[in-house]
Amino acid sequence: MKKMQYNNEDAVSPVIGVMLMLVVTVILAAAVSSYAGGMGGNMQKAPQLTMDVSIQNTGDWKGSQITFNVMSVSEPIPTKDLKIITSWTNSTGVLKGATMTAWDGTSYNTNYTYSTTNYLYQSPIGYGRGVNSASMNTSGGYPQAQFFGEYTLIPGTTMKNSPESTYKNFAYSSSTGTDGIEAILGVGWEELRTGDIVNVKIIHTPSGKVIYESDVGVD
Repeated sequence: MKKMQYNNEDAVSPVIGVMLMLVVTVILAAAVSSYAGGMGGNMQKAPQLTMDVSIQNTGDWKGSQITFNVMSVSEPIPTKDLKIITSWTNSTGVLKGATMTAWDGTSYNTNYTYSTTNYLYQSPIGYGRGVNSASMNTSGGYPQAQFFGEYTLIPGTTMKNSPESTYKNFAYSSSTGTDGIEAILGVGWEELRTGDIVNVKIIHTPSGKVIYESDVGVD
């Protein structure tokens, strides 16, 4: 009697191959997921910030100013973790503006000087809540607690600056310094007129996220 042969070895190999591929796929997927999760865990979450920003240019140092009023935050925001960027174009289409970064532990990156006394301050100056100071000055002689980078943004905090009465671009003196409003809006800020638009952007540097941006009309 002739023996029947069952030659099914070839059928076993594809099944094992498919199973191995599935195992490898699962392992790779788990590794990628774990890596992505680790990256996400290392990224700092950006806080939320709501502000009311206004800019006035009255044509002289009286009444001209830029003001940031903090309306709400998801958590207190140290200004040392912030970068402020302003940009606008003048009547001839030239791009203007400035970038303000806080004190880095070595030097103040947004110093401004005014008058002939050459005082150094960190713009914008902080007022109200979030400023850890027993006394706050409204015009010069500011304590360090009012310097940008030293105070914290919470509801009720105000940041602002205005031109000095001796400012060069208003031709009141031969001062060659940079005043507080120029430090925020850039060289030639006095060219701004009512209705002009200034883009104001605030970046949370630890996360790299923009937490505030608005096109602010000049009053």
